[in-house]
Amino acid sequence: MSRSYATAFVFFALGSLASTALADDAWYPSRYGAADRVGAANNLSADATKRAAKLVTTGKTYSLGMTTGPDSLAYPPRKFGIVITQSNDGTGPRTGENSATSNDDILMTYVGIGSQIDGLGHLGIDHRYYNGLRAQDFVAPNGLKELGTDTVPPIATRGVLLDMAALKGVETVPAGTAYNRAEIDAALKREKITIGKGDVVIFHSGWQKKPLSDPDNQKLQHPGVGVEGAKYLAGLGVVAVGADTIALEAIPFENPNRPFEVHQTFLAKNGVYILENMVTGELAADRAYEFLFVLGQPKFKGAVQAVINPIAIR
Repeated sequence: MSRSYATAFVFFALGSLASTALADDAWYPSRYGAADRVGAANNLSADATKRAAKLVTTGKTYSLGMTTGPDSLAYPPRKFGIVITQSNDGTGPRTGENSATSNDDILMTYVGIGSQIDGLGHLGIDHRYYNGLRAQDFVAPNGLKELGTDTVPPIATRGVLLDMAALKGVETVPAGTAYNRAEIDAALKREKITIGKGDVVIFHSGWQKKPLSDPDNQKLQHPGVGVEGAKYLAGLGVVAVGADTIALEAIPFENPNRPFEVHQTFLAKNGVYILENMVTGELAADRAYEFLFVLGQPKFKGAVQAVINPIAIR
C-alpha cells in the first residue's frame, strides 16, 4: 500500500514549533517523584488487580492485537520485515537418526507498527522526555538507557472501552473528531460506568472497518483523543490510553501548529502509556465496557516502543 510520506514529514517537522511553545510549562519533576521512571504505572496495585479479576464472569477472551506484517499501516519510514533461516522446504538436511529438521527467523522491523505500546521515551518536548530527562543523557543508538519499554511492569488491571461510534450513532467516527471531556463523560454516562485510578481506557471508533486504501488512511488521518481529553484522563490516574487508530490522537490535529500534543501530554508530562491500533470491534459488538486487561510486553532492552497483543477477559 502506498502511504503519504509528505504528510508524515510535515507532522514531524512541525514538532519543533509545538515543543518550543510547550517547553515553558512546568511539567517536571513528575508527581511520582524526580527519580521515577515508570510514570502512571505507579497507579497499578495488587488490590486493583484483584478487583479487576472479579469482572471476569464469562471467561471470554479478546485479542486486542492485530496481525503485524508488510501491509500493516505505519508512519513512514516504518516497515516490517522477517527472514526465515534454516529454511525447511522438505528437501534439506536432517540431523540425527530421528531426522530432526527446523526453521528459524530473524525480525528486521520497526517495532512501532501494528498494535503497539509507546513507551515514555517516545515523544518529548524540546528534547526532554518524561520527568524532564534530556535526550543526551539517556538516548543511545543501541537502546534507551532509561524509559525503555522493557521496564514497564506487568499490567493486569481494569480495562474500560468507550464506544465513540455508538455514542455518535455512526459506523465510523469521522477523521479529526476529538474526544475531549464532554465526549468522554457522555460515553461514560451512556455506558453507566466510571473511570478509576489504575484503569486502562480504550476508545472504539470503528476505524478498522476502513480499508487501508481509504483516502483518510492514505493521509494518516483519523479520530482520537483531544488535548483537553488527554489532560482529563491523566488527571483521573489512568495507566494507559489506547484506541483502534494508528496514532491515538485526533488527526488533523486540533491545532495544526501543535502536532502530537496529546502524545506529549500523556507521555512526557504525565507518564501515561499509549496503546495504538487496538482491535476493539468484538468488544464493542459485545458491549463489553469493563473487563480485565492484561499486558506483558516483550522485554527488548532499551526499546522505545513494542508490538503488543493485550488480552481483555470478561
